[in-house]
Amino acid sequence: MFATFKQIFKKTNKDLRNRVLFTIGALFIFALGNAITVPGMRAITDDLGFLELLNAMSGGGLKQFSIFALGVMPYITASIVMQVLQMDIMGISYFKDLKEMGEEGRRKINRINRYLGIIFAFIEGYIYSLMFMGKSGSAIEYVEVSVILTAGTAFLLYLGDEITNKGIGNGISLIIMAGIINTVPAMMVNAFQSLILDGSNTVVGIVAFIIFIILYIGIIIGVIFVDEAERRIPIQYSNRSTGAYKNSGSFLPLRINSASVMPVIFASAILAIPTMISRLANNDSVTLFINKYLTTTTPVGFIIYILLIIAFTYGYTYVAAVNPEDISKNLNRQNAYIPGVRPGKETTKYISKVLSRITFMGAIFIALLAAIPIIFSWVMKDLPSGVTLGGTSILIVVGVLLETYKQLESSVASRAYRR
Repeated sequence: MFATFKQIFKKTNKDLRNRVLFTIGALFIFALGNAITVPGMRAITDDLGFLELLNAMSGGGLKQFSIFALGVMPYITASIVMQVLQMDIMGISYFKDLKEMGEEGRRKINRINRYLGIIFAFIEGYIYSLMFMGKSGSAIEYVEVSVILTAGTAFLLYLGDEITNKGIGNGISLIIMAGIINTVPAMMVNAFQSLILDGSNTVVGIVAFIIFIILYIGIIIGVIFVDEAERRIPIQYSNRSTGAYKNSGSFLPLRINSASVMPVIFASAILAIPTMISRLANNDSVTLFINKYLTTTTPVGFIIYILLIIAFTYGYTYVAAVNPEDISKNLNRQNAYIPGVRPGKETTKYISKVLSRITFMGAIFIALLAAIPIIFSWVMKDLPSGVTLGGTSILIVVGVLLETYKQLESSVASRAYRR
């Protein structure tokens, strides 16, 4: 790893170095914008509940109610909607045709994602203005806040495109990752202050803080291990001899965690809807029902949350991440097959069977990551709501960092090869 970064800052890799520095500068602008509160608004002191994940992904911008409070989540929501519209089950041929058009189709889909993301940003901005301004504001003030938040999201989309084109790539993912990392120092300071400085017993507080750090590091190691874990299905090519197959080590990799963090985002978004409705409705009976059955502070809400994550893990894996039928067709085109399995439907069934088994492990892992911060908050009731082990956030950060590092390593290797 250190050798790769050393190569980046060599004189011979000036272009790559400039890309890295440009990316750092762009992320600094994002962090700076998160400190600018929307005019007329103030920081949110209430517990955000399910919105805490969105707050973390926006770099704490939601609690600060900054100009980047929405982050890039409206664009992510638009992308999810577009992925659903491209499925066969929706019966909308236009979006499916765009998906199969290649590069031109991808550009059109990306353009639609941008427009749809801006629309969602305005809608979400208006809902947030109603939620956190209450009835004190006028209709014009609600619209003004919505426009500012929408402009913030639009600027972040532009910044993400610039990072992708002029930086090291993965602009949107890097902005989400930077937002999460941006909240870590403040969280550690709050944990230190709550456990040690404000605690009644200093020794117990120090031990608790050390355990907190160890658990945090342990989660990072576990995320790296599972994120890199894969099931390798051996593949043989018809135009190769058996000896060549044994030496080539060809295989089909299926990741244990193909869905990544998307199931948690889906589940959080669904359970956040009732919370938003209760804030907007301002009805005591509705609020009481939601607080009793649809929040993770209660056993019922916690179980619903975990079951939603497991269900979405399977749904997203099969619908958007991995398609066994497409894999089977690609193997046929390459004159490849799985030893002991007939090409065609038998191959599709075999891949689907293997994928189902490893997806179960991935679903349990993602559910465990989402459950750890909630259980931790139950055990450590005296800690502020912003202090959490953040299993989901760590999953996002580690995934983006690993992907970015692999891209940098590949860029360094390709430049060294050309020389």
